Amino acid sequence: MLPAVVKLCCGISYPHLRSMAGLQRRAVAVIGQEISHLQQWVQIQQRLRPRPGLHFNEPRPDETKPVKENLLFYEQQGEEAMRRALNMLEDKDGWKVEVTESNGDVISSKVMPGGRKVFRLEAVLEASLDQLYDILFVRVEEMHRWNPSIQHIKILKHVGPQTVVTHEVSAGTAGNLIGQRDFLSVRHSCKQKSGVYLGGAAIELDSFPPQAGYVRAEDGPTCIIIKALNDNGTRTHFTWLLNMDVKGWMPKSIVNQALPRAQLDFTKNLRQQLTQPA
Repeated sequence: MLPAVVKLCCGISYPHLRSMAGLQRRAVAVIGQEISHLQQWVQIQQRLRPRPGLHFNEPRPDETKPVKENLLFYEQQGEEAMRRALNMLEDKDGWKVEVTESNGDVISSKVMPGGRKVFRLEAVLEASLDQLYDILFVRVEEMHRWNPSIQHIKILKHVGPQTVVTHEVSAGTAGNLIGQRDFLSVRHSCKQKSGVYLGGAAIELDSFPPQAGYVRAEDGPTCIIIKALNDNGTRTHFTWLLNMDVKGWMPKSIVNQALPRAQLDFTKNLRQQLTQPA
């Protein structure tokens, strides 16, 4: 959701990329420019249980007819995206460690039915639940200020205090051979005393079709889980499921190399932002 959040912060400045040479470095640089425990699980599952008549991946009865844009529809889409993403994380089978950083950050991957690879980042952050909820959801439109790979995020619809529809554009950089990506997403949040859950997925709006000059990528279902690690709430465990289709022509192998590095860059920038005065 972000991951949107998220997701477009794999730049050529990342240390791992400096060690690459030739076509591999060039390909990853291009991709980098453009893509930038559950203790209360039962309660969350009950809250996010599927509602009658809503099946996230099923096509609409008539795709030629515009979707009725009502608030309940977006709220249901956000809740369903979060539920499905949480189910992916709860399933412990098939995860393979991709990256282990010296600071303790770990990224694992899993191949889902259909062949898409999803990535799970786990990290410990020196921040409270309220801080992270404020930065990642309440003030999501300010993300470009601390994440240099995002040009802007605009909230198109305030569905309610827990759900918004956003349009996100990656930052344009010199040498971008393909062009910028944009994302249209529904973002949903669930804040509890011991944890914060942020979920989301790509969505379509008849009033906001793909924009000229951009390739519209799709993310989701994806989610972030933030859990308090100590009684005073100053340290949190941060889990991020990144699930994205960047579209375009880039080889899957290069995309799968770039996405976990994007997660590490995003987390690095988030840590820097957390050190700034409120």
